[in-house]
Amino acid sequence: MIATLHGEISQIEDNALIVEVGGVGLRVFVPAPLRGQAKAGEIIFLFTHLVVREDALILYGFESQGDRELFNILLGVDGVGPKVALSVLSTMTLDAIQRAVFSEEPDVLSRVPGVGKKTAQKMALHLKDKLKPGDGLSKLAMMSDADSEVLAALTALGYSVVEAQAAIQSIPKDSPDDTGERLRLALGYFTG
Repeated sequence: MIATLHGEISQIEDNALIVEVGGVGLRVFVPAPLRGQAKAGEIIFLFTHLVVREDALILYGFESQGDRELFNILLGVDGVGPKVALSVLSTMTLDAIQRAVFSEEPDVLSRVPGVGKKTAQKMALHLKDKLKPGDGLSKLAMMSDADSEVLAALTALGYSVVEAQAAIQSIPKDSPDDTGERLRLALGYFTG
């Protein structure tokens, strides 16, 4: 119904943006990273998904078509509604989701608020069928065993999956494949 929005951000709420389009303020629920970088008064373009309920019309907005497609794929998982799908996109990057799916680590998905172990397994199974390694993302989807252990260690220390992913990506490409050394370098990301 409403595929895209282009307008000025008039207000930033806890989990949504109010976007002025033609004199009308539309509340659009967006992933946390997008909301965090948005500024009032800024012009924004969003790919949207409209959820029609008996008592409400709820609009969800995304920075890219890929994010919107992933949101729609997540909605196809039994037990995953729009709030949980948005929580996944708020907590994890597309790369992190693909790594978890293709390296068969549904536990990474269960770290998302609102996602239990069974739902994470359903998600991983559903996404494995929907996300194709040939999407140009297969290189990103493979994480070394050492980096998987670093990710687990960082999340155990209280960092979010997104923060841990950013720290792992900051590790120089020529670094040794030693877990301890890679963890030390990743922790340097937070202190440096």
